[in-house]
Amino acid sequence: MSSSPTPSERERSDAEAKAREKEEQAKLPYKWTQTIKDVEIAVPVAGNLRGKDIEVVMTKTKLKVAVKGQTPAIDGDLTHAIKVDESAWTLETVGGGGKEVSIHLDKSNKMEWWDAVVTNAEYKIDTSKIVPENSKLGDLDGQTRGMVEKMMYDQRQKEMGKPTSEEEGKMEMLKKFQAQHPEMDFSNAKMS
Repeated sequence: MSSSPTPSERERSDAEAKAREKEEQAKLPYKWTQTIKDVEIAVPVAGNLRGKDIEVVMTKTKLKVAVKGQTPAIDGDLTHAIKVDESAWTLETVGGGGKEVSIHLDKSNKMEWWDAVVTNAEYKIDTSKIVPENSKLGDLDGQTRGMVEKMMYDQRQKEMGKPTSEEEGKMEMLKKFQAQHPEMDFSNAKMS
């Protein structure tokens, strides 16, 4: 009979896994972060390089980043598809006289987390531990925003003991029906 780990054991296990993941990610020849919408990658390069010395090949499903004539820092199939027209790269100067290739990848599916930049990455992250940033209503498309606003309204109504938007609609229909049929007795009518 197996038992579940205690909260302190789970916390210690999660901390160990996070430390191991951080250590593994530090071994990669690049740094990367993501939001639910995009991926940002920084590949450090020598400070004397120029844009013409850098080779970046981006397709919907592949990414290659290299200093010309050297082994690529990244070369493989992307974990998930990107929107190439919305993705870009730049060569930026960073502190200490170095430079980095800064890459922005716009995710095609804005509802999934990536466990790695490329499928052949030596190390992957545990996406189940990602805590997403709070989104704003303004970030949502019109239909989704309307649905979320309705849900929020209904929740507030329930908390105050008032009818939800659906219940209000039913009561309004009953009032109209009563007005059209004054000869009928609605004194025992129940709404469900």
